[in-house]
Amino acid sequence: MNTSLNFTFQSEDGLEIFCYCWFPSHSSFSFSSEVLKFTNNVKNATILEKMADSSINSPTRASDVHGAGNSDTKEKHCASSPDEIPLKGIVQIAHGMAEHAPRYADFAHALNEAGYAVYANDHRGHGRTAESESQQGYLGGKDGFDRLIADMAHLAQIIRSNHPNIPLFLFGHSMGSFASQRFIMDYHDMIDGLILSGSNGKQGTVLSIGRLIAGIERIFRGDRAKSNLLNRLSFGAYNKKFAPNRTSYDWLSRDEESVDRYISDPWCGAIFPTSFFSGFFDTLLYIENQEHFHKIPVSVPIIILSGDQDPVGSFGKGVTELYNRYRNAGVLDVNMKLYPGARHEILNEINREDVIRDIIDFLDVHIS
Repeated sequence: MNTSLNFTFQSEDGLEIFCYCWFPSHSSFSFSSEVLKFTNNVKNATILEKMADSSINSPTRASDVHGAGNSDTKEKHCASSPDEIPLKGIVQIAHGMAEHAPRYADFAHALNEAGYAVYANDHRGHGRTAESESQQGYLGGKDGFDRLIADMAHLAQIIRSNHPNIPLFLFGHSMGSFASQRFIMDYHDMIDGLILSGSNGKQGTVLSIGRLIAGIERIFRGDRAKSNLLNRLSFGAYNKKFAPNRTSYDWLSRDEESVDRYISDPWCGAIFPTSFFSGFFDTLLYIENQEHFHKIPVSVPIIILSGDQDPVGSFGKGVTELYNRYRNAGVLDVNMKLYPGARHEILNEINREDVIRDIIDFLDVHIS
């Protein structure tokens, strides 16, 4: 049985970021002071509770679980097991848009079984980090998406502080994959490998058009106004490929139970505000700009995984473009795999065991 913990840290702009971590049951770090003792260079990190996985899916905000802003660090200890096994590495997860970190618990458990610890935060505007259910997607103003990426770097700093000299890999899915593409440009020295899921390459002029629409809507409707127009333009066409449709989210997965869980989750599928789209499009334009390609680290190994029926990746075409971008940028170790028939959420697909096996193989090869 694995060990699950959650905690918060305070972002640079004072937002409390809710985080989860999962450890292998016989890890030498499980519930030890090394995990829970946040060092002085990481500010305001607080252990909230030891929690069972059954409680993770509760849509409770961090401030409802523990007094927000409480900076009293609490440490928990347990007796060491005689058969402790050193961690192979750490995987940090950057989840997608309109979802939250607990959806990756099964993936985390599989990584735990393979000897890896897992950390994941609810991004600002998502899950327990969001101000409220009605404010999902509000990241905090004009530079909110930049701050979201800085939050990822802050969590990576916490991980590095708690697990020195252990390889750290970043897994980014969908929106989290685009944030991760920007992350390696700005914080490439913080990770030892990158896994991109449900991503895409060059999207061209459509981004500039989207950015213009988002800017106009922000001016006339405000930062927090929900953008039904941009939501429809961004996602409305995704389901057409899979008609006749059972739901509006058939494009996520062939696994109907997984799609139904997404639909029934109050922290999934929200319509996001104008300011989110504005900042998101800015980031997409940034990572597509050839003037920034020199920031891509050539020594960080990258694997890009996607379903060949994923509309986000243009059914494999955009994913191939992204792969070639990294190759042309001189990345020494970059690989790509398209899964036949799979749609957007490959970790929730009917072939998810194959996907997880490929991820673990990538990790095992690169931990040295």
